[in-house]
Amino acid sequence: METMDAILTRRSIRKYLPKPISRDMIETVLKAGMNAPSAGDEQPWHFIIIDRRDLLEKIVEIHPYAKMLKDAPAALLVCGDLNIPKLKDFWVQDCSAASENMLLAAYDQGLGAVWIGVYPAEKPVTEIQQLLNIPKNVMPFSIISIGYPEEEKHGRFRYKVSRVHDNAW
Repeated sequence: METMDAILTRRSIRKYLPKPISRDMIETVLKAGMNAPSAGDEQPWHFIIIDRRDLLEKIVEIHPYAKMLKDAPAALLVCGDLNIPKLKDFWVQDCSAASENMLLAAYDQGLGAVWIGVYPAEKPVTEIQQLLNIPKNVMPFSIISIGYPEEEKHGRFRYKVSRVHDNAW
């Protein structure tokens, strides 16, 4: 798949077939996340693979926008380690870049995926930390729900000239 084609046609997929995802595919998605750019090349991320049904269902109870995890065979939690960056607060951009790379890598492999934001919502952050025994210095940032798509969505053209400004507003 060509890069621009992937960027322009990838869509959020929330319905999945009941088919497991291979460990190799999950690791490919994780490799894409770990190859994202990061401020000062500090790479402040950690990832948790979640494929236990009981944990996925518990996250659905914790997070009001995670209903798609009921049917997802797996999810990947992207976390930022607050003890790593010397460039404070850039971990958010770093984990965002990792999350986007992971969405594109999933799509490239024929998987459907959706970004579920966790940070900065205090309740989901705290409850997910507790559920998965995450240290306090590691912040749950996003959940990437992945699976073989049960729905098909086509790309949308979103380029808006009115949002582009040359040299000043």
